Amino acid sequence: MKSEFDDIRPYGKGEVKQAVESLLADRQFSRVLQGFVPWMPRWMRNGLVRLAFVGVNTPLQFQLRFIKPVLKHVLRRCSTGYSFSYSAIAPGPERYTFISNHRDIVLDSAILDLMLIEHHFPTTCEIAIGDNLLIYPWIKTLVKINKAFTVKRGLSPRELLESSQRMSRYMHHAIQEKHENIWIAQREGRAKDSSDQTQESLLKMFAMAGEGSITDRLKELNIVPLSISYEYDPCDYLKAQEFQMKRDNPAFKKSKQDDLDNMKTGIFGKKGRIHYEATPCINTWLNELSEVPKTEVFGEVARRIDLQIHASYRLFPSNYVAADLLSDSANYADHYTDAERKAFLTYLQSRIDLVQIADKDEAFLRERILTMYANPVFNKQKSIEQQKETKEL
Repeated sequence: MKSEFDDIRPYGKGEVKQAVESLLADRQFSRVLQGFVPWMPRWMRNGLVRLAFVGVNTPLQFQLRFIKPVLKHVLRRCSTGYSFSYSAIAPGPERYTFISNHRDIVLDSAILDLMLIEHHFPTTCEIAIGDNLLIYPWIKTLVKINKAFTVKRGLSPRELLESSQRMSRYMHHAIQEKHENIWIAQREGRAKDSSDQTQESLLKMFAMAGEGSITDRLKELNIVPLSISYEYDPCDYLKAQEFQMKRDNPAFKKSKQDDLDNMKTGIFGKKGRIHYEATPCINTWLNELSEVPKTEVFGEVARRIDLQIHASYRLFPSNYVAADLLSDSANYADHYTDAERKAFLTYLQSRIDLVQIADKDEAFLRERILTMYANPVFNKQKSIEQQKETKEL
């Protein structure tokens, strides 16, 4: 049946086979496949793909058969381990809206899905993805098979309002009627400096649909702040490079190829250790906002989500070394050894060396990369102090 969500929703049961056929007919996707098995003729590659999809009728089945083994292979090659703390939630009938800081364009949601599967949650997440990243038709098809729904970008104010209302209706529909989890980043785009802040406009979109008061509508989504920590950001030098290019040319904008390069680097670059921490669902806390003026509710909710995400960062020696280097201090010296400090300094210079632009400003690039690694330390320290103040009150 046709619905108002058809152009933004993921593929459903019975639509996967046709989507696979459209992928195999796409020349760009064919070239991607050829990169994996260059010696195999196209007719044979396509035949093997069709054979592999026998019995795959839903996006969840696609994730279990294809995405899970591919992702585990990537993580074995590109990380030194991953972990998931989820004691604040439980596998069961409840569905959640995971709202997280944003570290990687592709992997943030993919790793969450893998961890939910491995820890016996009944299903994965539908994934919010900006249509600006769907730069080729085959990418759009592939992400829709992988349970992604589309967030419209670059709209006029009127179109944005209509799109936000429909997006909100879809999210409530996905949680309440489809019984799916959702993953969405706390802001549009990644925080290039790794200082993660929730956009109030996103929370306003959440509350455009549903029943009752603002807090009642938010509670329908079962919001769980999710903290994502990487020991090393594969895109750190690309982000620093973009900072300088925007500094030198305020009109600079990334190209489609830049977005594709960021996606490739994020997937296949070295990450070190990875940790995800699901913090408590904010529904109980939302009950405390009954006396807060409506104009202040979204600001309070954004601060609460930030507090839970920041407090749950898993910090690594790289973060502490960067914080001390940035402030020219030894405030966090008890969190790392001399060997770890030297290793990070070597890593830092190797990242600066990767930047290939005219008029390269090494001092600026160094400060930008240090800031990316130091901000999680500063934000966590602030969150701990805020929690202490709240308890004292």
